[in-house]
Amino acid sequence: MAKTANLARDSYFLRAESFYNVATEIENLGRDLLDAYGGRSLHEQSHGESFLALMLERFGGHGVYILDEPEAALSPQRQLTVLSRMHDLVCDGSQFIVATHSPILMAYPDACIYRCDKDGLTKVAYQDTDHFKVTREFLANPERMLRILLER
Repeated sequence: MAKTANLARDSYFLRAESFYNVATEIENLGRDLLDAYGGRSLHEQSHGESFLALMLERFGGHGVYILDEPEAALSPQRQLTVLSRMHDLVCDGSQFIVATHSPILMAYPDACIYRCDKDGLTKVAYQDTDHFKVTREFLANPERMLRILLER
C-alpha cells in the first residue's frame, strides 16, 4: 500500500479556443455549476472576463491546471492578474502546465520553460526565449522595428 499525501483535489484543462463551448455547456448543465464560476453567465462577459472568472472562482487550489494559450483573451494588465492568481494557487499547493507565447506569463519565478521545435523539447532560460527577445527588442525601440517591418 502506497501513501500519497499530495494528490490533486482540483484540476482543469483549458484550451483558449474551446472556452466558448465550455461556457455553453456550463450554462446547459444548470445554475449550480455556474455558481462555481462566479454565478454570472460566462457568455454575458467578455472572453477575458470569463477567463478571469475561471481563474478566480473555479480554480480552488491543491490542483493541477493545464492551460493552452490562456493569454489569448487577456490584455497585458489582465495577464498580470493571472500571474498573481497563479502564484496564490501555487502557494496553495497547485501546479500549472502552461503552453504560452506570453513573456509575461513565462516570467513566473522559477518556472521551468521548454521550447518545442523540430528538435523536440529543450529547457530554455526565460531571457533566451524568442518571445522575450522579440518583445524586448520592440519595446526598446518601436520606431526602428516598425520602420523595418513596414518598409516597402
